[in-house]
Amino acid sequence: MPEREADSSTGAEQGPGAQGAAPAAATEGKRRGLLAQIGFLPLAIAIVFGMLGGLGAFTFGYGEGLSYMSNDPASCANCHVMQGHYDSWQASSHKHVATCNDCHLSHHPVGKWIVKADNGFFHSLAFTTGNFPEPIRIKQRNKVVTQNACLSCHSDFVHEMLPVREGGDMLSCVHCHSDVGHRHRR
Repeated sequence: MPEREADSSTGAEQGPGAQGAAPAAATEGKRRGLLAQIGFLPLAIAIVFGMLGGLGAFTFGYGEGLSYMSNDPASCANCHVMQGHYDSWQASSHKHVATCNDCHLSHHPVGKWIVKADNGFFHSLAFTTGNFPEPIRIKQRNKVVTQNACLSCHSDFVHEMLPVREGGDMLSCVHCHSDVGHRHRR
């Protein structure tokens, strides 16, 4: 049988099977000790990151974020401002040969995800804040991606025509072919 020792300050027995231990006091001491060990700042940071993570997860779910990982053109119409572009693509000559991603994302495997992440961030920021023009306009960095996609798919046809220049700059394919992928709203 294990020996029990008496606590010198209280006279209470200590050790296995000791009676009279105060579980509430021990639990309270552990709580104070945990906060003291962790500290307030790391705990506050963990709470803030938890809240941001929860808000991000909610927003991702509410905004149908997983749909943007697909190649389905309907996901581009999740935002009402894109519905007109989606509808005109449905009636275009490219509907059966190209999706939104084929023209608006890089054809390089890493570049594709960089452009997708960049557009995802800036599109969600613009649509969340309501800070975007109507009709929506393509940004210069995305015009470059689209031009490269045209050249990639149609390289057999255009290699002898390029570079066609206007004022020292290469003309964009959509300069002459503005209604090919979808009607450009003006």
